[in-house]
Amino acid sequence: MKQGIHPDYRPVVFRDASADFSFLTRSTAVSERTITWTDGHEYPVIDVEVSSASHPFYTGQAKVLDTAGRVERFRRRYGNRSAS
Repeated sequence: MKQGIHPDYRPVVFRDASADFSFLTRSTAVSERTITWTDGHEYPVIDVEVSSASHPFYTGQAKVLDTAGRVERFRRRYGNRSAS
C-alpha cells in the first residue's frame, strides 16, 4: 500500500436512534460528535436511519406479496385460451 493516501481506519460507533441500537465497528467515516462507549473510551458516533434492528427484512416484519393470488387471477382470465 502507498503511504499517506488512504483515509484513517479507526473505531466508530454507528447508532440507530429509532431502534435504540448502536454498535462499535471500524470505519473510515468521520464525525464531529462523540459518544462514550461501555468500555469507557470515547468514539466518534454516526447516526443512521436504518440498521439491522429497524429494517423490516431483518426484524421479520416485511410484507410478503401475494404472488400466488396474482397467478391464479391471471389463469382465470387467460387460462385456457389457445393462440390463434
